[in-house]
Amino acid sequence: MRARWVAGLSLVLVAGCGSEPAPVVPASVGRVIRSPVKVARCLLSFPNPRGAALARARLQRDIARYLAGRPGRIVYSALDLVTGVRLGQGEHQNDMITASGAKVDILVALLHRRDAGLGEGERDLAERMIKESDNGAADALWSRVAGSMSGLYRELGLRETTPGPSRFWGGTKTSPADRVRLMRVLVKGGRGLTRADRRTVLELMEQVQQDQAWGVSAAARPGDRVALKNGWTPRPFIQNTWAVTSYGRVAGPGRDLLLSVQTDRQPGEGTGIQTIEGVARMVGGRLDGLSPTTVRPCPTKPIL
Repeated sequence: MRARWVAGLSLVLVAGCGSEPAPVVPASVGRVIRSPVKVARCLLSFPNPRGAALARARLQRDIARYLAGRPGRIVYSALDLVTGVRLGQGEHQNDMITASGAKVDILVALLHRRDAGLGEGERDLAERMIKESDNGAADALWSRVAGSMSGLYRELGLRETTPGPSRFWGGTKTSPADRVRLMRVLVKGGRGLTRADRRTVLELMEQVQQDQAWGVSAAARPGDRVALKNGWTPRPFIQNTWAVTSYGRVAGPGRDLLLSVQTDRQPGEGTGIQTIEGVARMVGGRLDGLSPTTVRPCPTKPIL
């Protein structure tokens, strides 16, 4: 067994570092001529946990400083499914108003534990609800699922989300961590949702109309795919402020980022959007640096 392991390792090292080509013997010459040998440089890459911890701490510190200078309450949660990197501040604050962010919940509830997908009329309502954020379409679908929302949240593990009272779906309260959990269910799968169901929801979230595609999309690089849902509503009984939220998925080469940024007590909708996009840009722009590696040359002798 030991001999086989050593032989296997040697082959890996040779393949990684290059090998000398076979000699060439011309027919008209009686001596051996060897062609020039080109040896590729062999390097090994290792994770750098210390560097990753320092980079993550610096980013969270910088985001905290940024948020300290912004008005109102601001909380966020981020998870990269490729690297496992997690970030957050106030991510378990579970009294944040979702406003139109709850429309994804409504669609998930409609699809949950169904043997078939959406009917033609439901599909039209769902498209208007997600892509256009149509409140009338949300009202119509909420009336069909409102009684099942608490059970849905329990089954999907969203223990920091409470459905809005009566007919007020926009009053659903949640946490950034639960928004990320919901996105993880849509990407990776969860109880009672088929692959087709999840694809339906994510595809509609990728087609949100352009004037509503602000928010966590600011974390995207050119060419990344973005699926999101935003919420915004005035709070006339809380000093005439606004609640503005955004959550979703930003996916591309080397990353699959789930991000939720929620704000409350904002002086206006625009201020909330600006804050959300500020956080998203910081996370998206520095995400690659949160998984650094150390590069070393390959051993010159086989390891015995």
